[in-house]
Amino acid sequence: MLPRLWGNNTAEPVKNGNLSQNGTGKFSDIDTNTLDYLKWLGCSHVWYTGILRHSTQSSEDGCIPSHPQFVKGKAGSPYAICDYYDVNPYLADNPENRIAEFEQLINRTHEAGLKLIIDFVPNHVSRDYGKVGHAEGHSILGSGDDKTVHWKPENDFFYYPGEKLNLPTPVPAGIEPYEEYPAMATGNNCYSPTPGINDWYETVKINYGDSYTPTWEKMYEILEFWSEKGVDGFRCDMVELVPPQFFKWVIEKIKVKHPEIIFIAEVYKKELYSEYIRNIGFDYLYDKSGLYDTLRTVVEKNAADNGMPVELWQSATGITRNWQFLGDLQPYMLNFLENHDEQRFASDFFGKDARNTYAPLYTSLLLNTAPFMIYFGEEVGERGMDEEGFSGCDGRSTIFDWWSINAVRRLRNVIQSGVYKTLDPAEIAKEGLTEKEAEVFCRFAEATRFAASDEAVRQGTTYDLCYCNSGSEGFDKDRHFAFLRDHLDHTILVAANFSNRETEMNIVIPDHAFEWMGIPVSEDLYPGKSISVQVGPMDAKIVTLI
Repeated sequence: MLPRLWGNNTAEPVKNGNLSQNGTGKFSDIDTNTLDYLKWLGCSHVWYTGILRHSTQSSEDGCIPSHPQFVKGKAGSPYAICDYYDVNPYLADNPENRIAEFEQLINRTHEAGLKLIIDFVPNHVSRDYGKVGHAEGHSILGSGDDKTVHWKPENDFFYYPGEKLNLPTPVPAGIEPYEEYPAMATGNNCYSPTPGINDWYETVKINYGDSYTPTWEKMYEILEFWSEKGVDGFRCDMVELVPPQFFKWVIEKIKVKHPEIIFIAEVYKKELYSEYIRNIGFDYLYDKSGLYDTLRTVVEKNAADNGMPVELWQSATGITRNWQFLGDLQPYMLNFLENHDEQRFASDFFGKDARNTYAPLYTSLLLNTAPFMIYFGEEVGERGMDEEGFSGCDGRSTIFDWWSINAVRRLRNVIQSGVYKTLDPAEIAKEGLTEKEAEVFCRFAEATRFAASDEAVRQGTTYDLCYCNSGSEGFDKDRHFAFLRDHLDHTILVAANFSNRETEMNIVIPDHAFEWMGIPVSEDLYPGKSISVQVGPMDAKIVTLI
């Protein structure tokens, strides 16, 4: 969740509004009721995004404004860090007490039986890092750099001696242009004093060198600082832009003192998955380029299916291909259908209707023992179709603007009332959710709670049934997906229908599944038995076999 958005109760936020107009959520809004709800939903960890102090245009709630020429949006990007050792003052009820209030949130999270993850942004910092906020008693990157050279191993940043930074954005009226001299390289590996409008021009690239440098030690100190405060894990931003040897070194070093801490890598190159798990030491990887991209393609094709042939890259067979590619790396993936970078499933740009989520949800959630990530509001079908300001109407919940999300406010009302535990759509709708949101919520919660409690899902093996059912009656290999999950004496069948038409699948379980999974043969369940499963459009069903 983005705490800035989670707890914001402003009923009518203004496009491009400032902090006083649009408000913000606070640490205190993530209260005991909220955390109990997340535990009930089946969550084990909460990833709080936008905690570390970042550049902003605001001068309110304890904020020190950065130059508006480089800050993206009135609120600013959570990934343009200006102080690694501080939290955002606007998240605290008392900005001067912000660290203590964050420590209280850590304690509340742990008392609810949950673990806490924050971002580690290792590749770049804000353009005014070290000038906004303070890092008293800690190293400041770049403070001892030789700025007369472009690069040297001891420098924390890259420079362009004799050249000024030339930003691609206009200077706001009545304000002097932002000055950076000498210019520094930009965060997305833009090695130029003239970044473009599509570059991460609000950030500066950090230099790690080719082997151990003092920069490595400074970044370790940051991780150690938050680990000592009780943080249970770090979601590491854009790790492919940082030398892998640094991560191998720092993960090993942190885990000497904190062996239970987990490291999650934002990775996009599938060919690097094995390296990051087996050799570098990450615990989990985003499977964005694998299962997420596959499911998105299948959903977009079939949600608007007009009966035309399905191309190979649009086929549900891609799920099998990705599963086979991962092999024994499956448990180390982090599966998801939404996050802050991607468009909301129910947006006009993706699934178009939250009720189309069930087939991909059941597949991503139940296919293997990999963890599944829920983005806040996803469970009620938040659409991300607001036009907030800097972000525009792009199907995402803004990370750059001060904003309040209608569906999330309604969900928070339901959480505070406690009625969500009934899983009764009619009762839940009485507390503020729309009928459609209540329907989606109940299906979503039933699925996540099942995944968190069912031993075949939590610990079991997987058997893909698609290869042996391509000729089965009612089974369309391009639009249907079916698999078994089995653990000890418990076996379930999951059937997902990615077409926009109701279907009756007749699914055959082969001899090999019984042999490989040790499924006992009985009068009701035996090799070659055809199991009929009626599944609605873009829906999925779980059948308990044993």
